[in-house]
Amino acid sequence: MSGTKLLVMGVAGCGNSTLAGELARALGAVLIEGDDHHLPQSRDKMRRGIALQDADREPWLGRLGDLLAGEPGAAVLSCSALKRRYRERLRTAVPALRTVFIDITVEQSHARVSARPGHVFPPELVRSQFEALEPPPGEPHVLTLAAHDALPDQVRQVLRWLRGMHDLREAS
Repeated sequence: MSGTKLLVMGVAGCGNSTLAGELARALGAVLIEGDDHHLPQSRDKMRRGIALQDADREPWLGRLGDLLAGEPGAAVLSCSALKRRYRERLRTAVPALRTVFIDITVEQSHARVSARPGHVFPPELVRSQFEALEPPPGEPHVLTLAAHDALPDQVRQVLRWLRGMHDLREAS
């Protein structure tokens, strides 16, 4: 799993940054925090409660794809990646990309985001994330986790899944 490239995705408040950090540590991988790479104007929009549009996300997704593809070893990216075309853009940059989707309800997401005062992403934008979300089940190499599962359980599930995929590649 030394060259594993992993996307941990979902709507705001699902825990993708937290899980991605834990997985990066467990895998000895580089962590790429997607939120750190938004353009200043996009960050400003979010702070003002304005939902980002596809045009706002294009340069961001390009940057994230470049960072992920340019990492020589294992890397874990936390990124909302709400739409299928966003994930396809990342998979174009990294064809062997594995995706972990953290599934959460609107109510859970709103409660979690509301509990983060001062965060760049305000609770008013939660609904827009669900409106944009195109869940990835059915796409290649996707594992879906429940947001309410304990973090250690989520980590174990992902590592077991990745090991299984690695074992299948070695057997073929």
